[in-house]
Amino acid sequence: MNLRIATGAAAIALFAVSGCATKNWVNTQTAPVVDKTNNLEDRTAENNRNIHDVDARATAGIQQAQNSANSATQNAQNAQQAAGQADTAANDAVHRADSLDSVVKGLDNYKSLADVSVNFGFDKSMLTKDDKDQLDGFAAQLGSSKSYILEVTGGTDSTGSTEYNYDLSNRRADAVVQYLAAKYNVPAHKFYLIGIGKDQEVAPNTTAEGRHKNRRVEIRLLSNMSGDNMQQPTAPNPGGSR
Repeated sequence: MNLRIATGAAAIALFAVSGCATKNWVNTQTAPVVDKTNNLEDRTAENNRNIHDVDARATAGIQQAQNSANSATQNAQNAQQAAGQADTAANDAVHRADSLDSVVKGLDNYKSLADVSVNFGFDKSMLTKDDKDQLDGFAAQLGSSKSYILEVTGGTDSTGSTEYNYDLSNRRADAVVQYLAAKYNVPAHKFYLIGIGKDQEVAPNTTAEGRHKNRRVEIRLLSNMSGDNMQQPTAPNPGGSR
């Protein structure tokens, strides 16, 4: 009887020892797998977060770029519209014509009442104080004149290309027109602007004094002795005389 009990106890003890060993072996084998699985899940979650973050930043960047593009397009449209308005205003401000005969009806009825000439430095188109003083004295006669027009002719010396001097002569004439229009409220339709570049000299270009005289703007006050008989130009030449 005691032998049986002892044998049974030994068997139970052996099973218990064998069971613990098996459990420890299983734990030893599965622990790395569990760790790898946990690490893989952590990295997968981190990758998903990174992907979402990149996607969010990309979406924001695309939206910002689209907004910038829309803003640039709007600015370009505004600039183009402003340029068109400025060009229209410039054409409306003065008549640029090859000759007054082409835009004024009955020019023979106009009589020259006064004239003045202002001179410019080399390659300059800004009015000096002396120029403005001369224009002020000339403009004093405008208040008592009726049915008048102002012929404004810009010129240059012979230095430089023909095209550049046409542009320079127009800029000089523009300076005179802007001064008279702004300070004395001369109506826009009163101006007839001509840029002749170096085409017509008033003095020889072979001397410094002669070149200085050619760098000028001549302004003539013409009055219609038979009344207001002006005819507006149908298609003024915006580039001036060439």
